[in-house]
Amino acid sequence: MFFLEKDLDYSLRRRRMEKRIQKLRQHFIICGFGRVGRSVGGELQNTGRHFVAIDTEEARFEDNLEKFPGLLCLQGDASDDDLLEAADILDARGLFAVTGDDSRNLMIIITARQLNPQLRIVARAQESRNVEKMRKVGADAVISPDFTGGIRLASAMVRPHVVSFLDEMVRSDKNVRLEEVHVPAGFPATRVGDLRLRSPDYVLLALREEDGSWVFNPRVDEVVSSGTTIIALANPSGRAQLKAHLIERIG
Repeated sequence: MFFLEKDLDYSLRRRRMEKRIQKLRQHFIICGFGRVGRSVGGELQNTGRHFVAIDTEEARFEDNLEKFPGLLCLQGDASDDDLLEAADILDARGLFAVTGDDSRNLMIIITARQLNPQLRIVARAQESRNVEKMRKVGADAVISPDFTGGIRLASAMVRPHVVSFLDEMVRSDKNVRLEEVHVPAGFPATRVGDLRLRSPDYVLLALREEDGSWVFNPRVDEVVSSGTTIIALANPSGRAQLKAHLIERIG
């Protein structure tokens, strides 16, 4: 009887969780909620982005409810089709494959790519030899701790003030980040000077054109059009303001 009640309780909680998840749009899915996954979740939470966490160990959710109030989570194998569909992968904006096992991350990438070909996938590779394998099966970006750690160590030596600035930016409760905002379809070609992109909540730094070229510190006569990506230093409010400002100019 005890086991039956426990199973029923789990089923009810799972159903309620899935109903909450189904209300999300353009959210992120974190596969693996260990140390790295929680760091990813913290960054998404601090910058006002919704996510669903998946892990085989339920204790990883229960132990972090205080840090992540209202956590949306699912227990199980993230390479399982049904579980990713329960996380509403079709409406998701991106997926992180960040378990501590490269083989499992490979399977997650393959499954996620089959379910949603347009999904952006970022993966963690423990072994640098697996980076290219993950890219070949569908990862858009692969991060190797050994590689990024080496760059960070070198940067701390040769450009300490830059590293200090980036650390302060991430740790500050103002949640200022380097953000990207895509200029939506239907946006009329407009000079930067005419956009009047001025706010205490964001600073325009660069433009990435649709052909992949970059314009750093754009002049007032530089043209912004549909397909351009704006790179700005912004807090969550500034990012929202910038998006709203661009949408207002359509139509």
